[in-house]
Amino acid sequence: MEVSGGRDAVVDAVGESSPAWRRPTPGEHRWPAAVTVVATVALHASLPAHLVGPARWPLAGLALLLFAVLVIADPGRISRESASLRVVGLGLIAVISAANAWSVALLVDWLISGPGAPNATELLRSGAAVWLTNVFVFALWYWELDRGGPAARSAGRRDLPDFEFAQMTEKSLAPADWEPRLVDYLYLSFTNATAFSPTDVLPLSRWAKLTMMLQSAVSLVTVALVIARAVNVLS
Repeated sequence: MEVSGGRDAVVDAVGESSPAWRRPTPGEHRWPAAVTVVATVALHASLPAHLVGPARWPLAGLALLLFAVLVIADPGRISRESASLRVVGLGLIAVISAANAWSVALLVDWLISGPGAPNATELLRSGAAVWLTNVFVFALWYWELDRGGPAARSAGRRDLPDFEFAQMTEKSLAPADWEPRLVDYLYLSFTNATAFSPTDVLPLSRWAKLTMMLQSAVSLVTVALVIARAVNVLS
């Protein structure tokens, strides 16, 4: 729902009695996103050289630089709506996604056609790191894209959600001020990567369905190949 006139106009339109996820709120704190981004970059940088390539540190530096721009421009709570900041935010996740996608491709190539039998410990550690990085990356995508991103959700700009959480359908399940935060999208990403299907969070828009389908496919291929190769090595 497009509403002009700022937050007061949005409040008048949806009413103070509307759930928090449908009306303007102060916005969520920046630190959960900071922890997630730093953990994702650090996890990817910890991979063996043959699963990262020569761009390990340039990509990590670029990701941290883009994130520093976001923190400086909009510190504290995420509430500033800006087209340029949104481009930076999406670019940050795209850089991390590209780096992890390359690592997934290198991992698959290593498992299928790599010379010799890999060390079981290194195999399981590397596979787990790639899989967990994948969980963090898709959590950031869900968080950044749902209803226009955290700043747009804070302003209550869009009435229709891309993901339906259980707390959004039944008020008795959550406090009156409940709205999805980064940790909720991290849970969504983790369960989708383990169950390979929606659990208690339903994708409503087409992009959400396709993104969840892509994540499930990547997770399934990674887990299946790593487990199969590990069983072969251990036997």
